[in-house]
Amino acid sequence: MVAAELNYVTSGAQDAPVVVFTGSLGTDLAMWQTQSHRLAERFRTVRYDIRGHGGSEVPPGPYTIDELGSDLLALLDRLGIERAFLCGLSIGGMISMWAAVHAPERVERLVLCCTSALLGPPEGWHERAAVVRERGVEAIADAVLERWFTPGFAGDHPEVIERMRAQLIATPAEGYAGCCEAIAAMDLTGDLPRISAPTLVLAGAEDPATPPEHGRRIAELIGGARMEVVSPAAHLATVERPDLTTAMILRFLCDE
Repeated sequence: MVAAELNYVTSGAQDAPVVVFTGSLGTDLAMWQTQSHRLAERFRTVRYDIRGHGGSEVPPGPYTIDELGSDLLALLDRLGIERAFLCGLSIGGMISMWAAVHAPERVERLVLCCTSALLGPPEGWHERAAVVRERGVEAIADAVLERWFTPGFAGDHPEVIERMRAQLIATPAEGYAGCCEAIAAMDLTGDLPRISAPTLVLAGAEDPATPPEHGRRIAELIGGARMEVVSPAAHLATVERPDLTTAMILRFLCDE
């Protein structure tokens, strides 16, 4: 399995504990700017673009969750990081769960935001991939943004919506489609009881993409996992509620 060349940014002291942020489908590493800035006082933070996104390599799809997870482990190797705290949202949470299952010795703690272990039906993801390959990501942008943020937040913060729209439509069509196909084929449900890392699960109360029940299912299957619901918030809860979610994440990572 050949790892993709990933675009990444690091902040904080080289000798500090490491937190790796993995983002959502259709975003780039800038979505974690608030969290990275605040955590960099106590941690070394690593933000990166998953394959097919942002400034990372765009191999031809379809992709698999194994490939996306292996990309993350290869990045840790490249940076000389033996062990890290992992924080992922949506597909980033799926990638982080995969890493915690397949390389438990490398995961200190796990923060899973607005994600799922099984997100079907696969036909819907294949259909979305086909539309994007034919017409580009812009063809689905309005529908995606409606799921990312609550209506109240979207109305009050048009500048955030425009910023996230720009990230979305800049995503290469092949990268977006390839990741859709990875989600279509993914089922981590049976693997979750193998995760031994302390885990925090965050869910957006109004998230239509990965509703809170998806987070509760993850928390039930990972021994000792904590579950918190962020309200009001939709799918990109860490962008919609940056202060609250960053405080939750920091408190969990620093919990002795």
